[in-house]
Amino acid sequence: MNQNLVNLMADLKEEEALALVRELIQGETNPLDILDDARSAMELVGKRFETGEYFIPDLLMAGEILKGLSAIVKPLLEAGQADRKKGKVMIGTVAGDIHDIGKDIVTFMLEVSGFDVLDLGIDVPISVFIEKAREFNPQVVGLSGFLTLAFDSMKKTVEALEEAGLRDSLKIMIGGGQMDEEVRRYARADAYGKDAVAAVNLCRQWIGV
Repeated sequence: MNQNLVNLMADLKEEEALALVRELIQGETNPLDILDDARSAMELVGKRFETGEYFIPDLLMAGEILKGLSAIVKPLLEAGQADRKKGKVMIGTVAGDIHDIGKDIVTFMLEVSGFDVLDLGIDVPISVFIEKAREFNPQVVGLSGFLTLAFDSMKKTVEALEEAGLRDSLKIMIGGGQMDEEVRRYARADAYGKDAVAAVNLCRQWIGV
């Protein structure tokens, strides 16, 4: 582990963190090691948010740093990765909600953990969840939302997957700012993941890796 990179990312020092990433790449550091460090940094950011040290703007900043790092590192990993994927996960922020920072961090963590992830973006209509589930054939669907209005969107999305005959072949997890176990029961999802680490663990458990 490169503790310096973990600290720079967790402390939200974007320019210094990305400069170090470029330096590490030039020094032929394994890109997977850099992604592991980024994952550790995001876990630290999540803990600081939970304890009240960080707030939403800090999460947004962490997400921007993550995007910058991904742009540098991911192209180096693309070749030869497809045949080693652990399983398929489809994720999106439900209709009516435009928050994406949590979703982006979950997507990143799933990708660096070896999953093939289809990110549908934000404010995703129910029809798109259905259409893409048929095309992509995921084992897990992640419904993300931050606002309370997302509760009904999640419930309706799960119901639509049932009506389309897709529900039995996949697991559904929910996550986001206002989500909890009570919302999971209301939406009739399979699990609630409180953070990105929990989401990765759920996918590992369900897909059997």
